[in-house]
Amino acid sequence: MTKFKISRRNVLRGAGAGVVALATPTIFSKGAWAQEFCNNPTGSTVTFGLNLPLTGTYAEEGADELKAYELAIKHLNGEGDGGLMNVLKPSALKGNGILGKKVQFVSSDSQTLSDVARAGATRMIERDDAIMITGGSSSGEAIAVQSLCQEMGIIFMAGLTHSNDTTGKDKRRYGFRHFFNAYQSGIAIAPVIGEAYGGDRRAYHLTADYTWGWTQEESIKAATEALGWETVAAVRTPLGAGDYSQFLTPVLNSGADILILNHYGNDMVNSLTQAVQFGMRDRQANGKQFEIVVPLFSELMAKGAGENIKGIFGTSNWHWNLQDEGSQAFTKSFGAAYGQPPSQAAHTAYVQALLYADAVERAGTFYPPEVIKALEGFEFDGMGNGATLYRAEDHQCMKSVLVVRGNENPTSQFDVLDVVKEVPRDVTTYDPSIFGGELGPAEPVPQCN
Repeated sequence: MTKFKISRRNVLRGAGAGVVALATPTIFSKGAWAQEFCNNPTGSTVTFGLNLPLTGTYAEEGADELKAYELAIKHLNGEGDGGLMNVLKPSALKGNGILGKKVQFVSSDSQTLSDVARAGATRMIERDDAIMITGGSSSGEAIAVQSLCQEMGIIFMAGLTHSNDTTGKDKRRYGFRHFFNAYQSGIAIAPVIGEAYGGDRRAYHLTADYTWGWTQEESIKAATEALGWETVAAVRTPLGAGDYSQFLTPVLNSGADILILNHYGNDMVNSLTQAVQFGMRDRQANGKQFEIVVPLFSELMAKGAGENIKGIFGTSNWHWNLQDEGSQAFTKSFGAAYGQPPSQAAHTAYVQALLYADAVERAGTFYPPEVIKALEGFEFDGMGNGATLYRAEDHQCMKSVLVVRGNENPTSQFDVLDVVKEVPRDVTTYDPSIFGGELGPAEPVPQCN
C-alpha cells in the first residue's frame, strides 16, 4: 500500500496543474503539514532499523555494532546504568524513550554487500515502519543506503564508514557520519610513520577494490608522497579475496620497502598474516628494514591478526582504554553487558543512536527536516572523542583522531593496541568543498513507499 505524504512540493505541483489548492494558508507551516511524513510514529513505540553485516568480510564488526545498538536502546528506554547518556553534554535525553515513545528495533543482515544492504533498508522502512536507519561496516553499504534514505525521507545515521565519498561526493542531506574518514587518517598518520621510517621510502599499496579502498589509497598516497615517499605500485584486490599470495608475490621484486595494506576486517587479517608468512617483516630492502602499514584498523582486527599486528601503525576512531569520562563510562557499560571491551565499531554505533534520539528530543518532533536542523552544526562533548562538531556543510563529525600501534607486550587478550598519538580536531579539520557533492533537499518526498 502506498503511504501518501503531503509536502509543500506536492501541494504546489497540484495547484500548478489546475487542482484546487487548499484554502487554509497554514498548510505551508510546519504545524500543519509536518505531521505527514514517512513512518510518522503515532503509537507508543518508535522503531530503529539496524542494517548490519552479520555475515561476510566485515561480520565481526557488524556483530559488535549490534551489541552496541541493543545497549543504546536499553539506555534510551531507561534500562541499565544509562551509559553515555550520563555524560553527553549538552543533552535533552530523558531515559523514557524518545519523546515518550519506547524504542524498539528491527534488523537486517547486509552481508557486507551494497545491494543487499539497500534491499534490507527498504524492507525495514516499508514493512517495519523504521523511522531511522543506522549501521553498516562498509562504505559501499553506507553510500547505497544513504542514497535510499534520501529518496525515502528517512534519516540515516551511518555506522562504520571511512570512505571520503560518504560525506564527500556522495553526501546526502538525510545522511550523517560520526566515524572519521580516509583523508583524516592520512593527515593523522603521515607525520608519525614519517618520523618512524624516514622520508626516503618506496611504498607498494594493496587496496580493497571499492569506494573505501580507493579513497583510502588516494589519501595515504597523498600524505606519504608529501613526506617524500615514492609510490611504486597500487594494486586493487577484490573484497573477501581470502588468498592474497598472487598479490603479495610481486611486492618482493618491486623495489618497495614498505607495504601499505588498504584492507579492513577479515581482509586485513588475511593479507597481513600472509604478508608476514611471506617473510616481509624479516627482510631488508633498499638497505632498510621492510615495514608494513595498515592505515585503518580496529581492536577486533588486531585480535584476529594476533602476533602479526605487533608494531604495526594505523589509525582508529576511538579506543576503549582512553581515560576520559565518556570512554570509561561506555567501556564499563559495554563490559558489564557483554564481558569484553567495545570496539570502535560498537562505539560509533552506540553514539549515533544517542545523537539521533537527542536531536529528536531537541527538535520536539520526529519530522526529519527539523531533526536534520538539530543535528547540523551541533557541537557536543562527553562521547570519548573530545569536543565534536556535526558539521553542517557535509554532515561529517569533526573530532580528534587516534594513531595506534599493535601492542608489543600485551597484558591481556584485549590489550592489543597502544594509542601513540591523539591528533586534535583542529589538525584533522579540512575544507568540506574539496570532495564536492551536494547534500540535496531536506524537504521529505511525497511518499515513502
